[in-house]
Amino acid sequence: MARSLVWLFAVASGLSVANVYYAQPLLDALAKEFGISHAAVGGVVTATQVGCALALLLLVPLGDRLERRRLMLFQLLALVAALVGVATAPSAPALLTAMLAVGLLGTAMTQGLIAYVASAAGPHERGQVVGAAQGGVFIGLLLARVFSGGISDLAGWRGVYLGAAALMLAMAIPLWRRLPTLVTAPAVMSYPRLLTSMLTLLREEKVLQVRGLLALLMFAAFNIFWSALVFPLSAPPYHFSHTSIGAFGLVGVIGALAATRAGRWADQGHGQRTSAMALVTLLLAWWPLSLLDWSLGALAVGIVMLDLGGQALHVTNQSMIFRTRPEAQSRLVGLYMLFYAIGSGLGAISTTAAYAHGGWQGVCLLGAGVSLAALLLWWLTRRVGHGQQTSACPT
Repeated sequence: MARSLVWLFAVASGLSVANVYYAQPLLDALAKEFGISHAAVGGVVTATQVGCALALLLLVPLGDRLERRRLMLFQLLALVAALVGVATAPSAPALLTAMLAVGLLGTAMTQGLIAYVASAAGPHERGQVVGAAQGGVFIGLLLARVFSGGISDLAGWRGVYLGAAALMLAMAIPLWRRLPTLVTAPAVMSYPRLLTSMLTLLREEKVLQVRGLLALLMFAAFNIFWSALVFPLSAPPYHFSHTSIGAFGLVGVIGALAATRAGRWADQGHGQRTSAMALVTLLLAWWPLSLLDWSLGALAVGIVMLDLGGQALHVTNQSMIFRTRPEAQSRLVGLYMLFYAIGSGLGAISTTAAYAHGGWQGVCLLGAGVSLAALLLWWLTRRVGHGQQTSACPT
């Protein structure tokens, strides 16, 4: 695949997923404007994750049935409308509804692009190409906080979503011109049968089951950290602005970029080893993160470790799953990311409650506990997919 096309997939995926995460550095501002308590404002992020879950169940599988270029353009224009809806929300219920729509359409487009690039790539390069596109997703997720924090300080939180709508609209032309036409024909089955087939895939594919549960726990840990970070950094003694808080996302880019090689290692048959290293890194990250009250340098180290472990595991998961059923890429990514959406939503709503009752140390204990559970799950299921990985080794 041409490098410029891989870049297009990465940039488009990063911009799409960013829409789901712009709210995280703005939770204090949203709580103040709409009269939502700190303990409950995590529901704003959870609303986007509910939209994610609905997209993964109802929209992402359409990529196996419909022509993908037209589907991408339609979803992009609908996403622009949803972002404008958030920017003009007059009340908390309207905000939550629009956030749900952003989660729905942002996720459908992001995961549709990941399935698209997996289908367009050759078998020998699939893990590497998906890793590059997924790297764009992870960087977009992290830089969303930088963009959100900076624009909100200049133009308010509503300006963030108007700017996001403009960015997505700007992607329409290059996507329409450059996205390749796939040789493989879409699945010939009705929409109800397409959705029903997802249950069959989930029941039959052990690799999908295990990797999905690992993703659920990993993304719960990830959101436990990022959804709560705004509270201690905006309070004494730091009193950081939204721009400063969002800039911590730049630190995480280091870890995300370092982890993009995980897809290549999975192509070479080292998926289980990469998973082990990623999960250990994820668990160890909570020690420097817990030192936030004493050292911002330790916080930065913890962020790099958290994002390195999370991205490496995510890319490895997807590389292993896509190898199981090449004809069902969209349904596989939809099912896998459904675990992600559930984990992210649980992480967001639990961490604001943990912070309200136990402060930052309560958040770190929660995150470390979830990360340890992920490591133990991997150890108990490490033989699942072992034969698949061995057969992937070059001869």
